[in-house]
Amino acid sequence: MAKTVQGIRGMNDVLPADAPRWHFFDSAVQRWAQAYGYSEIRMPILERTELFVRSIGEVTDIVEKEMYTFTDELNGEQLTLRPEGTASCVRAVIEHNLLYPGPQRLWYRGPMFRHERPQKGRYRQFHQIGVEALGYAGPDIDAEHILMCARLWRELGLSGIRLELNSLGSALARSSYREKLVAYLERHAGELDEDSRRRMHSNPLRVLDSKNPAMQALIESAPQLADDLDEESSRAFSGLQASLRAAGVAFSVNPRLVRGLDYYNGTVFEWVTDRLGAQGTVCAGGRYDGLVEQIGGKPAPACGFAMGVERLLALMADGGVAVPDVVVDAYVLRQGEAATAYAEAVAEHFRDAGLAVILHCGGGSFKAQMKKADASGARYAVIVGDDEAQAGVVTVKSLRVEREQVRVSLSEACEIIKIR
Repeated sequence: MAKTVQGIRGMNDVLPADAPRWHFFDSAVQRWAQAYGYSEIRMPILERTELFVRSIGEVTDIVEKEMYTFTDELNGEQLTLRPEGTASCVRAVIEHNLLYPGPQRLWYRGPMFRHERPQKGRYRQFHQIGVEALGYAGPDIDAEHILMCARLWRELGLSGIRLELNSLGSALARSSYREKLVAYLERHAGELDEDSRRRMHSNPLRVLDSKNPAMQALIESAPQLADDLDEESSRAFSGLQASLRAAGVAFSVNPRLVRGLDYYNGTVFEWVTDRLGAQGTVCAGGRYDGLVEQIGGKPAPACGFAMGVERLLALMADGGVAVPDVVVDAYVLRQGEAATAYAEAVAEHFRDAGLAVILHCGGGSFKAQMKKADASGARYAVIVGDDEAQAGVVTVKSLRVEREQVRVSLSEACEIIKIR
């Protein structure tokens, strides 16, 4: 016998028992995004590799180690399964000239791919909800994004998520800071791990993002970017903090927060939790004012954020957030030759009336069918035999509440079943 083919490690199935939580989450997110005036955009999973090298940064973990990249055998192009959504969204906005009428509020959802070591909360195929605002200079739009997140946590019933902020300033400010940081790292080169020594000159800010416990004291003592922050960035960052205080959103400033993607500038933020072990970041984002031009569009300010769906679903489960059950209104049983075709018409009639109906298939005794009806979770069993088929009626039996079994017309049956 051939060996069973297994799924790819880190790329998980969503099983029927888990699907209701995903549906609940998706529905909540769609209502939430629409409430803020954001329109959905859907981008392809595959993009040219150049897009991510140019946007995320060549000297980043994602580009260097984690992307699923291959050569298209038909035309020799280098293609990549998208590791994140912002670059794809900006590419689509430029390609379709969406900024011509004015600024855009957009959101998207879907799978992303990174070749990481799978662990709780970190998978090779994972799902994100992304929100992007293009053409807005802020800091009012920055505040809106953070307030959006705070509202979604409330609507999902989540707690234990805290907000951290920082500002990366302008390109000029980061250049000045970079010189100080490189000088500091050179003085402590012997204390750096291999990854940090490799990035010390090519991408020194990434060193501050290191999770190596042995380097945390060194990182804590490093020069702070805040000391080199330009006036405009400082003013915007102060304005954002004032807006959040006025809205009652608690936060802390984390001067070591740099984010793992090169396109960020100005304000950056992360929503983090202690309930998911090492994978504590559930949502993150900030400004990326240079990315539109970097990808080939006309210069335009922009900012956005993305949240990890699997991590938020894990938080929901950990917090005991109740998810509504999938409601099956009726289970239609059929017994007899004449009943077979009639039962199909009955089920379709009920569905036309907006009811969720399971029609029994596969034969079996009346007793066996009743067991399946009860196990399905349906509120009612609708019994169709040859007698019912001959008379053009059905027998309705309540499965969850004590009610009298009745033999009625299809229209009467619909009204009974609609009673919750």
